[in-house]
Amino acid sequence: MNSRIHTGSSVTRIGFVLMLVGFMVLALSQAPASAATVVSAKNVPTGTILVRTSQRRLYYGLGNGKAIVYRVGVGRAGKQWTGSTRIWRKARNPAWAPTQQIIRDNPNVPRLVPGGSPRNPLGAAALVLAKGNYAIHGTNKPGSIGGFVSYGCIRMHNRDIKDLYKRVSWGTRVVVTR
Repeated sequence: MNSRIHTGSSVTRIGFVLMLVGFMVLALSQAPASAATVVSAKNVPTGTILVRTSQRRLYYGLGNGKAIVYRVGVGRAGKQWTGSTRIWRKARNPAWAPTQQIIRDNPNVPRLVPGGSPRNPLGAAALVLAKGNYAIHGTNKPGSIGGFVSYGCIRMHNRDIKDLYKRVSWGTRVVVTR
């Protein structure tokens, strides 16, 4: 037995589909960061970023013993660092220039990659740290998240760095541990 549901004219159906797509886009734009969840974290002070390189996780203290946690990529063997620093600068779509160490290891690397370029390893945003040549930043290689992949920077999915970027300000404390 064939049954057919009549939903009205083509224009009505198209309007309904467009409305549904609009609601889905709105819901997704309001969704939490793609790889982030809120966890119990009594050891993460409110407003502090804690990076645990061995876990490849970044925690941002929300208060009341809670933190938002993001999966990250961290420094390769011999490129990791630990310590405490602060966010020195925030940048959206930052340009990237390699450090001298990266140039020594990769002599053909471009000396400058403009912000917004799909070749830019900093991705959508960067939180530049006051210590060394390090930043917490997005990436043009999302498959690297969760690995030991960088020269000491902390890599995040672009959607996650955009989320964290909105939550922090200049001077936010950053603690990196093993």
